[in-house]
Amino acid sequence: MGLYHVRMPTNLIRYQETGNLHFITFSCYHRRPYLGSPDARTLFQSSLESMRLRYDFFVTGYVVMPEHVHLLISEPTHAILAKALQALKLSVAVKRKERPFWQARYYDFNVYTEKKRVEKLRYIHRNPGTRGLVAAPDHWEWFSFAHYWTGDSGIVEIESHWTAARRERTASETHVSKARRGAPTLEQTL
Repeated sequence: MGLYHVRMPTNLIRYQETGNLHFITFSCYHRRPYLGSPDARTLFQSSLESMRLRYDFFVTGYVVMPEHVHLLISEPTHAILAKALQALKLSVAVKRKERPFWQARYYDFNVYTEKKRVEKLRYIHRNPGTRGLVAAPDHWEWFSFAHYWTGDSGIVEIESHWTAARRERTASETHVSKARRGAPTLEQTL
């Protein structure tokens, strides 16, 4: 695989603090496959989950490829998006030996409609297959597809109908069991 360079636009305008989801892409330095090993990709997933919790944002979808990453995320509540992404990139880079690890910038597309959300999520989930890394989506471990397919929780919490249902179930169980001392749990009422 040859290396190639993609020039980032110099007059890039970012629209943040809009309440939109953001489709984010960033690459390893000169598109080198620094995320080519399972350990490196798993490290990225762990860092993404840590930053999701620290900066309080939702991850709707993601894929970790050998030389780049795609994210579909909400805006953080504890910082601007750029700060959370900087922290994410730094948290991976300090644990790896490659220097520099990341390209300096990132691509940001505001996802402002449901149609665009589905389009970007499909793009993310098709990426490993399109690149020929796997024959079937369930053969790639480092993306959000498995969550949408099975509902299983992985390293990164994905915001989806599965997660919302689990959150609702937990809230109702807590409500029922705390309603009064000795009250039946939700399972006992079914």
